Amino acid sequence: MALLLWQTLKEAIHAYTGLSPVVFFTALALALSIYQVVSGWFASPFDDVRRHQRARSSAAEEAPPIPQPVQVGEITEEELKQYDGSDPQKPLLMAIKHQIYDVTQSRMFYGPGGPYALFAGKDASRALAKMSFEEKDLTWDISGLGPFELEALQDWEYKFKSKYATVGTVKVTVSEAETASVSEPAETDDGDAHVIKQEPTVVDKNLETPAESDVKNE
Repeated sequence: MALLLWQTLKEAIHAYTGLSPVVFFTALALALSIYQVVSGWFASPFDDVRRHQRARSSAAEEAPPIPQPVQVGEITEEELKQYDGSDPQKPLLMAIKHQIYDVTQSRMFYGPGGPYALFAGKDASRALAKMSFEEKDLTWDISGLGPFELEALQDWEYKFKSKYATVGTVKVTVSEAETASVSEPAETDDGDAHVIKQEPTVVDKNLETPAESDVKNE
């Protein structure tokens, strides 16, 4: 049966095209290849959009769901370091002005390899205010900052409060607070710096000089 169909197909190809089956199928394969190449040149830009959407949807399906924020309460800075993103089973936390925020949903920014990864697991208020990536600025101590830096820090705080859940606070020891709150010397006017107050001398009228005593005796 199959042999009969093949014989009929060969006769039909030769009758309608005048070509042998080998030449016919070779030409057909070549025509299909040329069509694929040419159609790729004139592909619709929406095809790329659809491909990206399919890739994004498949990636979203494969990615694990973001867990709900968990309250950690009042913890120390050492305990906060455990939530720097190195353990994928733990939430990703960072703090501003002692308030701890859950930034797990922005792991691409604050997680390992992200542009702000060094802020994770820390209260980096000073670094955020100065937009600094130096190790010495990764601290909550904001003493000595200028008005523009404090305003920048306030903008960061507003952003975090509106976007992320507050899950706790950072406990600051008494010694650290005293170190950060070093009082500045009071300013004095240079003109008054060398003024010496002299107390008025009170003379006792009952005291008499030797000369006056001699005159009375005479």
